[in-house]
Amino acid sequence: MAIAAARPLRFLVCDAYPRERREDLVRVGGSLGGDLYRRLLLRLEPEAQVDVIHPADEGDALPPGRGLESYDGVTWTGSSLTIHHDADPRVRRQVELARAVYAAGVPSFGSCWAAQLAVVAAGGRCAASPKGREFGISRRIALTDEGRSHPMYAGKAPVFDAFTSHADEVTVMPDHSAVLASNDYSRVQAVSIEARGSFWAVQYHPEYDLHEVAALCLIRMDDLIRQGTFADRAEGDRYVEDLEALHADPSRDDLAELLGVTPALLDESQRAIEARNWIERKVKKGLGAGG
Repeated sequence: MAIAAARPLRFLVCDAYPRERREDLVRVGGSLGGDLYRRLLLRLEPEAQVDVIHPADEGDALPPGRGLESYDGVTWTGSSLTIHHDADPRVRRQVELARAVYAAGVPSFGSCWAAQLAVVAAGGRCAASPKGREFGISRRIALTDEGRSHPMYAGKAPVFDAFTSHADEVTVMPDHSAVLASNDYSRVQAVSIEARGSFWAVQYHPEYDLHEVAALCLIRMDDLIRQGTFADRAEGDRYVEDLEALHADPSRDDLAELLGVTPALLDESQRAIEARNWIERKVKKGLGAGG
């Protein structure tokens, strides 16, 4: 007798950007955070059902007839908001939603803002980085002892680079948590929180590619010049042009060397290891054998 196929996984993507910053991304040719995560999930799990919401927007809600418990996993994008601006209703709404996801026992995963949100919603703290914005490529992220044995990092190199853009960082970890990766810029480059629900999150962006970094550079350009990442607009524009050129032709070893882009960083499958492991080792494991 044939065995019935497992049902498709159901994911909720929380696009954490406010509306005005989503419009900015579209204006410069970038992808919306929710679209990046939808595409990432469908590359890893082609039959999945994926819903996208925008919890920074007042009134944005789950699709009709769907509660948090109806999802197998929740993913969170980056955001232009500041997590420690706790009087901002766009921030408060997302912290409350993250707490509701914890309470529902649904596993979460996400990038950048997600790591900060995971910590704050569980009782930890974040603050502005004294080093300013880490932008472009986060260098030499090293797995901690906990990270080397954590299922999110199975198959990952112990030291790696990743695409990034953040000016805030985790300063106080909550209970039931572990720091999984660090580098010279931020002590907390990845977190795991296991309470009733769980949240695996990274401070960098596995969903980005060179084009998305270039787009983000365009809308962050003034801030990056002010903090000294670029000497002037001309230098910033050259950086964007080089990113786009290497994205169009990854065989350009001259540009890869100029930008400090490693082969692993250009390899989409290597960048997606953390998300793949979350699906296989957390989401599916939670559903039992067979997914």
